[in-house]
Amino acid sequence: MTEIYFDNSATTRVCPEAARKAMEMMTQNYGNPSSMHALGFRAEQELRAAREAVSSFLGAQPEEIYFTSGGTESNNIAIEGAAEARKKRGKRIVTTAIEHHSVLKTAKHLEQKGFEIVYLKPDKRGKIDPKQVRSAITPDTILVSMMRVNNEVGSILPVEAAADAIEEKKAPALLHIDAVQAFGKLPLHAHRLRADLISVSGHKIHAPKGIGALYVRKGVHIVPLTYGGGQEKDMRPGTESMPLIAALGTAVNALPDLNKEMAAMKELNMFLRKGLSEIEGVAINSPDDALPYILNFSAGGVRAETMLHFLSEHGIYVSSGSACSKGHESHVLKAMGLPRERVASALRLSFCRYNTIDEAKIFLSVFREGMKAIVRRPL
Repeated sequence: MTEIYFDNSATTRVCPEAARKAMEMMTQNYGNPSSMHALGFRAEQELRAAREAVSSFLGAQPEEIYFTSGGTESNNIAIEGAAEARKKRGKRIVTTAIEHHSVLKTAKHLEQKGFEIVYLKPDKRGKIDPKQVRSAITPDTILVSMMRVNNEVGSILPVEAAADAIEEKKAPALLHIDAVQAFGKLPLHAHRLRADLISVSGHKIHAPKGIGALYVRKGVHIVPLTYGGGQEKDMRPGTESMPLIAALGTAVNALPDLNKEMAAMKELNMFLRKGLSEIEGVAINSPDDALPYILNFSAGGVRAETMLHFLSEHGIYVSSGSACSKGHESHVLKAMGLPRERVASALRLSFCRYNTIDEAKIFLSVFREGMKAIVRRPL
């Protein structure tokens, strides 16, 4: 049975280059980068090379990159660390209702500690209005946290409007961008975005799970959440996981040309949009100008989990929303104000450089078969 993997926003297959590098670091170059001997020095060189790879992609300096266990930890450090560092200058934090749970739950935690959290609502296309962003940011706002690309519908959020408003209102706010779904797919230049903090994750770009990074603009102070032996300049202490860190650097260096990949993803996305739109009852939930790596649609009254299992039995793997939701109905689609039937029947396709039009043709054929075979019940 042919395996078709359209769930790349949940996680990606590790690329051969990164897998080889991880194995090398586990079996040959296994020293602790803090050790004062030859093996330690070799490991430190790999650590420096990985930091340079990530910083180069972000248009940053190597000393502005801190390695973490992934996007969730990066988001937690950025948001809570910034709030604690700036709480004497205000208590207002602006974010959106369609952020990843690692942002929303951290925001709820801060709300319980007395911070004022403003959740911007999306429109029915999953987009955030730049005017709404500008009006929400006030002179006492201390943090704005906004994803660059929504992980469920692919909408691109107006982080530039947030940067403009912070400057216009002369707010003491730091700008945090959750770039987990944008990293490796869109150009991300930290200084041009005027970002103070950027979160990225390795397992969305064909590196292993359990590794990510946080960009902290030089001169920005945030409070660390953990304490230890001084690694990562005390921002995220603990012995560095060199197999994962080196694999992340290798995966970044193995990224294909962004423009060529974008063209290929647009072709794949448009092919699937057209095919899905021709099936009775299907509604596309992703906006037309979404990142083409993500395509969210509702399966005409068929419960998402039922269709997901049908596709899986045919070797096709998709998502019923964010993988972090574990089957719960999408908070993103609910925030968009979509009818319950569309929320309950929503599926997400997400792509990578290994996907092809031929796979899309097979998917559409099997999906049509499922739409005919599955008995529909009230959702």
